[in-house]
Amino acid sequence: MGGCRRVGVAVDFSPCSRKALQWAVDNLVRKGDHLILVSVRPIGYYETGELQLWETTGSPLIPLSDFSNHDNMKKYQVSPDPETLDIVSTASNQKDIIVLMKIFWGDAREKLCESIDGIPLDCLVIGNRGLGKSKGLSWAVLATSW
Repeated sequence: MGGCRRVGVAVDFSPCSRKALQWAVDNLVRKGDHLILVSVRPIGYYETGELQLWETTGSPLIPLSDFSNHDNMKKYQVSPDPETLDIVSTASNQKDIIVLMKIFWGDAREKLCESIDGIPLDCLVIGNRGLGKSKGLSWAVLATSW
C-alpha cells in the first residue's frame, strides 16, 4: 500500500464532529498518515493582520503541540475542546501519526470543498450534525484520490 495519506476531518468541536473524528481515527487513519482537522470560522472583523491575511487562504497548518495550547489558539479565535484534544493526542501516540489543524474563515461548505484541493486531502470526513435521515449515520466520507 502507498505511503502517507492526508485524512481530513471537518471539526466544529460539536459532539457530531467528535464522533466523525473518532470514526476516522478508528477506521481510516493508519501508521504514518497525516490527520488534518479542518475548522471553518465565520467571517468577521479581525483586527490582527495575520487573520486578515489568512481569511483568503486559511491558516498555516498548525501542529498538535500548538493547537493543544489554549494561549496559542487565541490568535486564531478557536478553542479546541478537551475531548477532541484527547482523541487526537491518543491517536498521535498510539498510531504514530502526525496531527495538524487548518482553519479557514468564510462559508463552511465553500471552504471545506476548497480544503480538499488546497491542503490537499486524500479524503474528508464530515459529520452531519444529526440532520441525516438515519440517526445511526453521523458522518460522511468524501474520498478524493483513493
